[in-house]
Amino acid sequence: MTNCIVTARFIEIIQHLQQRKNFTSLRQFAKSIDFHPQCLNDILKGKRKVTVDVIRKMVETHKLNAEFMFTGQKPMFIKEGNNTNSTPIVSVVVDSQNNEKIVHIPVKAQAGYTDQLHDPVFFQDLHTYSFPGYDLNHGSFRSFDIEGESMEPTLHHGDMVICRLLDPSLIKKQLVDNFVYVIVTADSIIVKRTINKLEEGFIECHSDNNFYDPIILEAKEIKEIWEVKTKVSPFMQSKKSLRSGIHDQIDIMKETINEQSGSIKTLNTTIEKLLKIQRA
Repeated sequence: MTNCIVTARFIEIIQHLQQRKNFTSLRQFAKSIDFHPQCLNDILKGKRKVTVDVIRKMVETHKLNAEFMFTGQKPMFIKEGNNTNSTPIVSVVVDSQNNEKIVHIPVKAQAGYTDQLHDPVFFQDLHTYSFPGYDLNHGSFRSFDIEGESMEPTLHHGDMVICRLLDPSLIKKQLVDNFVYVIVTADSIIVKRTINKLEEGFIECHSDNNFYDPIILEAKEIKEIWEVKTKVSPFMQSKKSLRSGIHDQIDIMKETINEQSGSIKTLNTTIEKLLKIQRA
């Protein structure tokens, strides 16, 4: 269903480009994105679904806004006035129905993530999965492991956050003060609560743990920003459950001690009888 919507948006984009007279024929358009004309014709007739590779080519050659393709959020195209050179094409992994999957970035893979943002092989080797819920099936998503205590008590070491990509061309509007984001720079991945100062060329990154000082990141340092949408935490037994378990163990010990006490009394009685017999 999701891919049908994406394909419908793809057709809408082609119709829009035709109206703007960006190409003289569908064959010319297919050639511009290195795609077979017959395959393009099949997509337009509803016989074939659009692929991620085709969308990637559209982004590269026609300044398509990938956010529009996957979520319907406009604008349809990245404006020429925006810094398109800083707008990366996000590597994605899809299933057999061409539906995008969530890519999990464990702690051990985070060190190499920033160097391999656009390497499909790197992402194919990572664990991918789907998560129920409408909000987690529309857009590009990553999940990241939390390491350290800088975001306690909101996030703890060992938690996992599922995040949605912010459109780089719309970050100034989409970045909300005091929301929690995963921020990817050239040499690190951090999870912080942010203050949007992009009009001044930077963002403030704050930890929920007051022991840690704020971090200032210049806009040019930022490669990706992912909004935290869901947290997955290891299940911890409640104090009540632990207390119940301890009480059960104490009760068992009491029963065992009582049984052993009874056995000792019986043994003492038997010994006393034997001693009386020997003395007689």
